[in-house]
Amino acid sequence: MPAIRFILKVESCTVHNYVAKALYHVESGENVPEGRHQLRFEFEVTGKPDVTNGKGTPGKAQLYIDGKLVGQSEVPVTTPLVLGLTSGITCGSAHGAPVTPDYEPPFEFTGKIYSVNVDVSGKLIEDKEAETRMVMARQ
Repeated sequence: MPAIRFILKVESCTVHNYVAKALYHVESGENVPEGRHQLRFEFEVTGKPDVTNGKGTPGKAQLYIDGKLVGQSEVPVTTPLVLGLTSGITCGSAHGAPVTPDYEPPFEFTGKIYSVNVDVSGKLIEDKEAETRMVMARQ
C-alpha cells in the first residue's frame, strides 16, 4: 500500500491518499517518547483488489512503537497500480506534493535516523536484537 509515515507533534501516524479522492489516516494513541525507538508500519491485506474499477487491495493499516501496536485503521481501498513518476519511498523528507494537507514540503526530519528497512515479502519482520535491547532497558 502506498503510504507516508511521518511524525507530527511527536505522534506517529500514516496517511494513504487514494488518487486524491480520499485520505485514510491511522494515528498512534501514544506519543513517541524521546530517545531511540523502533517505529513500524504494517499493512495487512483483508481482501482482493478490484483493478477493473480502479480499486486496489483493502487492508488494515497498523502502527507500532517498539513492537507495541499503538494504532490501527481499516483502509477499504488502495491505489491499484503505479503512482506516477515522482512517487516512491522517501525517508527523512518529503519534497514532492504532500500526501495530506497536514504538512508542507520539504517536511525534513531533523533528528537522526539509524536505519530503515523496507520489506514487501508479506512476512512479519522479527528483530530479535531490538527485542533483547527493549527487555534489557526495562530492567
